[in-house]
Amino acid sequence: MYTPSEFGKRIHVSVKTLQRWDRQGVLKAHRTATNRRYYTQDDLLSILPQEAGVRRRILAYCRVSSVAQKPDLENQRRMLATFCEATNYVVDEWIVEIGGGLNFKRKQFLKLVDAIIAGEVAVLLIAHKDRLARFGYSLLAHLCETHDCRLLVMNTEQLSPEQELVQDLITITHCFSSRLYGLRTYRNVLEKALTDENRAPDQNEPHA
Repeated sequence: MYTPSEFGKRIHVSVKTLQRWDRQGVLKAHRTATNRRYYTQDDLLSILPQEAGVRRRILAYCRVSSVAQKPDLENQRRMLATFCEATNYVVDEWIVEIGGGLNFKRKQFLKLVDAIIAGEVAVLLIAHKDRLARFGYSLLAHLCETHDCRLLVMNTEQLSPEQELVQDLITITHCFSSRLYGLRTYRNVLEKALTDENRAPDQNEPHA
């Protein structure tokens, strides 16, 4: 049984849309004894028949930035495995990746995002917020929430390598320094062009 809010999230429409469909006979809601709307699994399958054959999985994602940090990668997996054993979560797939947290084009990361959007992931476990990405965690958490994926974060600082944070900060500094250098170069070229443009009329004026 789904409330209108829960059902709307599953099929990605608003509660107002469900109410309108109910009035129009497009998708009639069931009613409780107190006349409250609700929906069933059969209603869900009538809208999303593909879910009948989809087994939603429990995934665990571990990441470090470089090969040199493999011990941290193993530590993440060990800590998550201990957590899953204590909470009776059975992980269907362990996703292990080496790649920078500022890189949103990581192969395994994109594969994970696609699976969440497809509604294939019931639970996603990570050791720390920045294992998914150095920035943008709130957006990724919203993505999980809107696709009925429970995001569990151990959020232990020891599972967020300090060395990796330093590397990411250096990368950001280098990126902005390059942009500022480019802006300065552009400004110098522009100032020279304006100066040359102002000199041209002076040179063309007849001498007294």
